[in-house]
Amino acid sequence: MAFGKSIVRFDWITIVLFLALVAIGWMNIYSASLSDSTAGFFDMNQIYIKQLVWIGLSIVLIIFILALDAKFYERFASIIYIVSLLSLIGLFVFGKNISGATSWYVFGGVSLQPSEFAKAATALALAKYVSDIQTNMNEFRHQLFAFLIIALPALFIVPQPDPGSALVYAAFVFPLYREGLHFVYLLLGFFAAALFVSTLAFGAIWVMLAVLLATVLVFLKNRKRRPNLLKYATIAIACIGFAFSVSYIFNNVFEQRHRDRFNIVLGKEVDAKGIGYNTNQSEIAIGSGGWFGKGWTQGTQTKGNFVPEQHTDYIFSTVGEEWGFAGSLVVVALFVGLILRTLVLAERQKNQFSRVYGYSVAAILFLHFFVNVGMVTGLFPTVGIPLPFFSYGGSGLWGFTILLFIFVRLDGSNYYYT
Repeated sequence: MAFGKSIVRFDWITIVLFLALVAIGWMNIYSASLSDSTAGFFDMNQIYIKQLVWIGLSIVLIIFILALDAKFYERFASIIYIVSLLSLIGLFVFGKNISGATSWYVFGGVSLQPSEFAKAATALALAKYVSDIQTNMNEFRHQLFAFLIIALPALFIVPQPDPGSALVYAAFVFPLYREGLHFVYLLLGFFAAALFVSTLAFGAIWVMLAVLLATVLVFLKNRKRRPNLLKYATIAIACIGFAFSVSYIFNNVFEQRHRDRFNIVLGKEVDAKGIGYNTNQSEIAIGSGGWFGKGWTQGTQTKGNFVPEQHTDYIFSTVGEEWGFAGSLVVVALFVGLILRTLVLAERQKNQFSRVYGYSVAAILFLHFFVNVGMVTGLFPTVGIPLPFFSYGGSGLWGFTILLFIFVRLDGSNYYYT
């Protein structure tokens, strides 16, 4: 189908939401990186100009993505995934260390982070596998292979080290749940996370007592149904065993900076001038914005560079200070609108491949948005997850653009083939 005939079929609501987020994101990058120097507006050394160039190139990238036949993405999903894995492995040989992480390839003065592109590749591979006619997500071997597709890129990203980017791959559980994965997997994931945090906050002994109490209460409640005592005992022992392993995992697997950030969020440490400086200053910036903010480029915390690297992971603090609660609410509404629109489009897909991919896009965007805003407001530890379409960085912008517009192309194809 010719590109010119299909352009009217693209979902313009999604495209407008994307353009709005990119435009507002650039305005905040401009404000966060604006200096009092005499450099001209079009100085290529300015961060906001570099981001503007990446935005311009993203438009070219979008045209290319939409021009390709939608069937291309399904047909070559496995190859794209393998190339993505090879690009992650290659970092251990050819990657450049920037800010303590070997996560980038550098070509001249341009750096690219392959983990940003691996999200779309993994979404394609997962959609390809799940939509295979022989795949049944109720069978354990198919579940295992699907989890392997998700885990491989994460395993290559963690040693860079970049645990924040690896964490994002947990989002792929949600499209699997939509396609028939038993709810118990989601429940176990949430329960394990809650057990982990509870153990850090209160200690293994108190968690053990709470687990034993909960087990006894549930057992007594169901005693008329003659519950299996061995089953309850096994679950309780597994939970208690996990709780007592948390200390080892926390002290031997996590790096010191990650331990410090967890301790600050849990209130075990107060380090407003050290590891918790960014979060503390971010909270001050957001709180000082009030209802309607101080005005674009007028934020005192932003202008004074009190929040380090504010144009990247902490860009939302600029929104809070200069645009206030009202402006922050608009940005949140745009993100929620884009995520919900993606889910609506995913549900209307005529083929399973497009549906799984659409749910993957929505899940990734949600996890990035939810964790980043929680991190900036001090609800979550700092884990280095950017805000989609907002945070400075060409790789991030391109990665999210590719992720989203492949789905826009797949959605448009619904009108032409099933």
